[in-house]
Amino acid sequence: MSEYEGKRFYGAVTVSERGQIVIPAEARRDFGIEVGDKLLVLGDLERGLALMKASTLLSVIPEMRPLFEMSAEKGGKTDGQDQ
Repeated sequence: MSEYEGKRFYGAVTVSERGQIVIPAEARRDFGIEVGDKLLVLGDLERGLALMKASTLLSVIPEMRPLFEMSAEKGGKTDGQDQ
């Protein structure tokens, strides 16, 4: 298996004044991201940001579901979160 097999570059996106980005259509198709899906934003101060579907994490760690349900009830915000 080559070092680059399974890796993709989907292009560049621009961050809006409100901190929003558009995920390229090809990336949404490849990862099955649909309208209404909840995405997690993960970060490493040295390596950068990563996005992950919440459903992917919840399928691996079902104990996390109550945390995400509480967040959804608050409109998707958790304490200390800025939108």
